[in-house]
This record gives sequence, structure tokens and C-alpha cells, in this order.
Amino acid sequence: MANHRRKLMEGNKVLFAAILFLALLQSLNAASVQFPKLVNGTAEPVDASRYEYAIDGKTTISRTGLAQKDGQDNVDPTAAKFNMPTKNGDGCAATNLTALTWAHAVNSQKELTEALNSDIDMIEADIVMGKINNTGPDMPVMAHPPANNSDISLESFLQQIKKYNDGNKEKMKGVKLDFKSIEVFEGALKTLEDKIPEMTYPIWLNADIISGPVNQNNTIPVDPQRFFAGSSKFPQAVLSIGWTTKWSSDFNNGSYTSQEIDAMILAIKANNITETGQPITFPVRAGIAANSQEELHDLVKAINGTNTSTLTIWSSQNDYVDIAKLRELIFSFGFDRVYLDVPEEVSSQLDLGREDNEDSGSENGGPQGNGAEGNNHALTSLVNFSLISAGLYLFSLYLEKLRL
Repeated sequence: MANHRRKLMEGNKVLFAAILFLALLQSLNAASVQFPKLVNGTAEPVDASRYEYAIDGKTTISRTGLAQKDGQDNVDPTAAKFNMPTKNGDGCAATNLTALTWAHAVNSQKELTEALNSDIDMIEADIVMGKINNTGPDMPVMAHPPANNSDISLESFLQQIKKYNDGNKEKMKGVKLDFKSIEVFEGALKTLEDKIPEMTYPIWLNADIISGPVNQNNTIPVDPQRFFAGSSKFPQAVLSIGWTTKWSSDFNNGSYTSQEIDAMILAIKANNITETGQPITFPVRAGIAANSQEELHDLVKAINGTNTSTLTIWSSQNDYVDIAKLRELIFSFGFDRVYLDVPEEVSSQLDLGREDNEDSGSENGGPQGNGAEGNNHALTSLVNFSLISAGLYLFSLYLEKLRL
């Protein structure tokens, strides 16, 4: 009898050890959901309940920027490469916007020729009112303030891009025009009215319309009312609207405040942009955006019910950027909601694993995940398997003790 009790006590110890293993396994499983996940080829928020706002899964944005219903024969399946996020028929996101590549400050004939002969997807350029080769009347030309002289006008710039795109349907490039003042934008309206209706490729109109971080008061924002009034002539254009910013390698503390977010929402609603449904992307500076995850989600949540909206994360060459926080921000929105326009040094540190469909084999044409995410899941699976095996082994010992 004593021997039986001894064996039973030994069996109970084994059972208790097995229970501890299973409890540890459950704890690990609960923790593992905190790792970033890629679902149907695109990153989704880790905690979906925290960021509940809908994206209209029944429409896509074509190359002309006009909404079209899913299933229409004339919807260009490659349109998702450029404009706003698209959904396939089953509502699953299939777009990897972070994979698009950019050419910056394409403000000369030489730089435009190089951009057109490259593999980049988007050409970004600045417009000022100035002269061609310091002669003739003032007109919209390609240059960044304080320069007011160029060897290429806005008209010629847009003509050359159209000619290239007409002859290279499979490699068309989008255009982002950056206006530093309302006077420049209004001075360019006549040229835009002539050229934009001819475009069958993405056109973005960019302006900083709200004064923003960090106590930025050196740059005057573009007047939002006048900017929206002019851009309303071009419903196919994406509105790229942001904040003036102050940041450098010496800054590491600053964010888009709730007041600055509210000012942007108010400007959009006050100028009836929510009524037009025009697509919007919010250009946000990487180092500041990394500290503003909750505020930026509030912004997109407030607008996304009426206007398809994304973030365009950008950075100057020597900006301080908290890579871990920026990476978390990108994954919280998803690869179908974020354009990434940052220096190669920042992009490589983010390690997003942004391969295209041909490179990655993804059925949905989206990213396969990043190295850290894959390693996390591989490690989790290996540890889970080990714990399960140990638990089953201990439980079998318990049963054997009972039989004895």
C-alpha cells in the first residue's frame, strides 16, 4: 500500500511538471501574437481591435485615379502599383506600396533624362516661378527654393514624361509635383489644366498646408483653401498634403500633436474634400512619424470613411530616425497603406523584405515578410514543438506510473 502511494505521489509530480510545461506553452502562444504578421501578402495591425476603421473593399483606383467597381473588365490590374490601396475580389489586400521607388528633386533636364532611363516608379520634382536659363519671362520652372532659374519648364517636364509613358506602357512612371507656395501653385494652374487631362498615369499634387512639428515657424504653409480650390479641377490627382516640419540629426524628441492632426482634419472637411472623395496621401517625416503612431491612426481613421488615404513616409538624408518605432508604425498600418520614400540607409535598416511578386513568389504580389518576422515565427514554432514533445513525454510517464 505504501509502495502504491509512493508511486502515485511520483506520478503526481510528473503530472504537475507536465501541467507547468503546458502552462508555459500557453503563455508562449499568447505572447506570439505580438509578433508582426503578414496576412494575404500584406502587413496587418498586430492588434486589430485598436485600429478599427474600414477600407472600402468594393472599389479600386485606376491609373486615372477614378473609382471603378471590382469585376469591371476595364480595370487595369497594374493600377495598384501606383495610386491608393486596392482590394481584390475577396477583400484581401494585395498591394505593397512600400516597394515603390523614387527619384527626388528632378529639377533639371539631366536629372529628368536619368530618371526616365532608370527603373524608378515615381518622379518627384519642385516647382517655382522663375526663368529658363536666366532669360525671358517668369513661368513655372523646375527648381527648389531659393533657386528661381532652371533649364526646364514645368510644361516641358510634363510633356517629356507623357511622351515616355505613351511609349512605355509597361514601365510608366508617376509624377509628384511639390509646390512650396500658393503663388507657385496658382501660377502653374494653366499648365496643369492643359496637361493633367492627358495623363493616364499617377499625378500627385503636394503641398505642406499646415504648420507642424517641431515648433516650426520658419516656413509659411501653403494656403489650404486656395490649394484645395485649385486642385479640385483635377479629380484624378492624388492630394499629397502635409505639415511644415523642423527636424535634423540633432532632434530625437517630437511628434505630430493631436492639435496638428485636428488642424489637418479641419482643413480637409472645411474645404469639402470629404465630399469629393479625392484620394489623399499624408506625407510625414520619418523621425517624427515614428513618435506619432496613435495620432496618425486617428488621422486616417477620421478621413478614411470618405477618402481613401495613406501615409507617405519621407526623410532627409541626415535625419534622426528611431528605426524600431518606425518599423512598428509601418506594420501597424500595413504595406498596403504606406509609401516609403527614405534614404537607402534607413530603408535597409528597416529590413521590410519588400520583394515584388516575381522575386518572392507571393500569390498576391505582396511582401513575404521581413527577416525578423520570419525568424520570430520559426523560433516560436521550434520552441512550441519542443514544449509539446516534453509535455507529452511527461504525461506518458504519469500514465505508466499509474499502470504500475
